[in-house]
Amino acid sequence: MAVLAAGALLLSAGCTSQEGVGSSAGRGASSPAHSPSAPPGASASPSPSVSRPPAGRPPAKGSAKVVSTLTEGLNSPWGLAALPGGDLLVGSRDKGTITRIDAETGEKELLGTVPGVAPAGEGGLLGLAVSPDFGSDHLVYAYFTTASDNRIARMIYDENGSTPGQSLGAPDTILRGIPKGSIHNGGRIAFGPDRALYAGTGETGDDERAQDKESLAGKILRMTPDGEPLHGNPEADSVVYSYGHRNVQGLAWDAEKRLWASEFGQDTWDELNLIEPGGNYGWPDVEGTADQEGFRDPVARWKTSEASPSGIAYVKGSLWMAGLRGERLWRIPLSREGGAAKEPLADPQAFLEGEYGRLRTVLAAGGDRLWLVTSETDGRGTPKSGDDRILLVQVR
Repeated sequence: MAVLAAGALLLSAGCTSQEGVGSSAGRGASSPAHSPSAPPGASASPSPSVSRPPAGRPPAKGSAKVVSTLTEGLNSPWGLAALPGGDLLVGSRDKGTITRIDAETGEKELLGTVPGVAPAGEGGLLGLAVSPDFGSDHLVYAYFTTASDNRIARMIYDENGSTPGQSLGAPDTILRGIPKGSIHNGGRIAFGPDRALYAGTGETGDDERAQDKESLAGKILRMTPDGEPLHGNPEADSVVYSYGHRNVQGLAWDAEKRLWASEFGQDTWDELNLIEPGGNYGWPDVEGTADQEGFRDPVARWKTSEASPSGIAYVKGSLWMAGLRGERLWRIPLSREGGAAKEPLADPQAFLEGEYGRLRTVLAAGGDRLWLVTSETDGRGTPKSGDDRILLVQVR
């Protein structure tokens, strides 16, 4: 059971120094079967509160139920982005391909392979984002690992292309030189409510890079759609927005347009952070709560065996966080009162524990639903027939 202390979440013990290695949950004989025709319900789901929450607040207790499997048989899915009409783009980390998924039927259409992707360890084709002006510019953005670095590039997607697998134009690199490694490449990208492009990076296993403001590793970056520094960044000539991060793989904004990020810990604490421009989030000097001047403490924290968090999304007043090693979906209800939150509104809850294995990416699907991507084929899972898949989850 989760408990809150000093603005943080304390859960049972565990450790990991990589991307969710050594899951204790697993999907052995005792784990429920998972199939498109008979999705299991939520696990660890308490009864919802019968009282109505105050205006602007989600209920303290929530729920999560898989209502359908949109598609399956995906190879190492990582990035997920929605097109204006609702269809999805999903990237394969290891194959470097981008596939369009029909949001109604689950039918797959291979759009193409991103040139220059060099998969190795945790690197490869990582985050995807669709331009906020896609209707006019038709641009798809990708964060990926090459032979020399991690970089962000954009490609024109020709929706009327007649040649299968050749719908993507040549990549136009907007930001290069993000350090790469066999671990901790970060990789999540997203356009914010300010129409800026944000990226979460990792420190590649070189701890000191996180505190080096001249390095793009171990940071959250904020830039124009052309990859240039943006007005409002801490330094006018830099895309660095915050620093002291270990490995950021989740970015989301709440109803108040506050930026949240999920972050892998090393041996003790995974984190959920409320991001402020210029903030120092402590790594490698601090893991979890420091309660020291000069460092930003996490709003919530978990033992690494319970989370190893990747993607996050904001739906129905709560943040929903996918856990790799933890093999569960976390709900963190947020207060909309008083500006910056110091702690969740109530104890976070875990759902779907062990039912679908490693969980990689979460994306709002409209209303009370979200898309959830599994990650059993990433080399650290135990894939079963049908893995990996995209699930539609109804939440409260």
